[in-house]
Formats: sequence, C-alpha cells, structure tokens
Amino acid sequence: MMSTFKNVVLVHGAFADGSSWSDVIPLLRDNGFNVIAVQNPLTSLEDDVDATNRAIESMDGPVLLVGHSYAGMVITEAGNHPNVAGLLYVCAMVPDDGQSVGDVIKGFNTPAAAEFRQDKFGFLTLSSKGIHENFAQDLPPRSREILYAVQVPWALKALSGTINKAAWKTRPSWSLIGTDDQTLGTELLRAGANKIKATTLELKSSHVPMLSMPDRVAAYIGRISEELEKSAVSKKEVEESIGQ
Repeated sequence: MMSTFKNVVLVHGAFADGSSWSDVIPLLRDNGFNVIAVQNPLTSLEDDVDATNRAIESMDGPVLLVGHSYAGMVITEAGNHPNVAGLLYVCAMVPDDGQSVGDVIKGFNTPAAAEFRQDKFGFLTLSSKGIHENFAQDLPPRSREILYAVQVPWALKALSGTINKAAWKTRPSWSLIGTDDQTLGTELLRAGANKIKATTLELKSSHVPMLSMPDRVAAYIGRISEELEKSAVSKKEVEESIGQ
C-alpha cells in the first residue's frame, strides 16, 4: 500500500460507532495513512453529514471518504465537499438525488429489518438475534455480544432524511460487497454498485467485513488510494500539456 494519497475518513453506519473501524485503523496507520473515524450521532442524516464534514475539514488535502451501511447515505451527501476525491461504499446504501433510506431499500429483501426494535423515544436498536444472525454472524460469539451491548440507537428521523446531490455523480466511486450480507442483502448492494458503475470487490463476509476481514478492507483502501493518486497525476499531466 505505497501511495502518497494518504487521507482517509471512515464513517460508521447504524447501530455502531467509530470503533467499528478499530481493526482497520492500525493497519492503515502502519502504512502511513492519516485516518479519522467519524462519530456520527445517528440522530438525523443532516447531523451525521455535519459530523462527517467536520472530519473532512480537519484533513489537510484530498480525502478518500469511506462509508459503511447507512453511512452510504452520509458519504453520498458529504462527498460533495471539495476535499473529497473519491468514495468507497462498504456494504452500504447507494442513494440517488432526493432519496431516503426507505427509497433505497424499497423492493429489496433486507433480512435484518425484522429484528429492528423501536423504543418510545423514536430510536431503533437491533435485537440480539439480529446481531448474531444478520449483522455479524461471521464474528466470534463474544465479539457479537459486545456489538449488541455497545450498539448506538438509530433515530427514526435519520431514515427520512433525503439526499440533495449525490456525490457519486461527480466523484470516482468504489464498492465493497459482503457476499453473505444478511443485513442489507447482496442484491441491494450489487444493484447500488451497478447503478454508479463502481469498481467492486466482493468478499465472503457478513455485513461487517471491516471487523471480520480488516486486512482485506485495509488493502482495498490502499489500492484505491493508489488509483486516486495515478488519476490525479494523469490529470495534472493533461493540464500541463494543455497549458504548454
């Protein structure tokens, strides 16, 4: 993973926090990457985009923006920030202009939805069965139990937020798909990747490959950074030749 394109912002999805990237972060840092994992409040799409934009602003130079699951919504909006050079969707929703979470999943079988539990405050959590069988079934039992205990409730309000302008229309995009994803389902993930013509890597993982296969996820991020760097160099060469 040798590249001078080194800024990565990692965005977690619903029922999670920034620690969902805890196994990927040291692998990236060991290879010279500047990494920030956003702590989304999960209170609304707008709030989560704001939190992600603050992380992008803290970086010096171009950023690869990586979103997991619901964070596909977040990076699709926050990806319009001028510092964002590329997008990576990890087992993530891929919305279009004007779409909400409900619009993205409509017509697809999303296995974990049956395990959502709503409290009286308007927040959703995932049942123990949902964590063990749909969310992270390829992790050890103790790890799954920890994920259930530390999950962050997801506000219903966040599900209704809509995209103003889809950043994948103006940014190069990549996709990572878990072929045993039992949360969003591989059909939805593949449809999203095809819609945006994303370069795609498929791994035999659950919905959380960054926890079950962190080395493969980190390596993919490294490869993308190299591709972004080559693209930037090529663009500069073209501009310089035109200028001459």
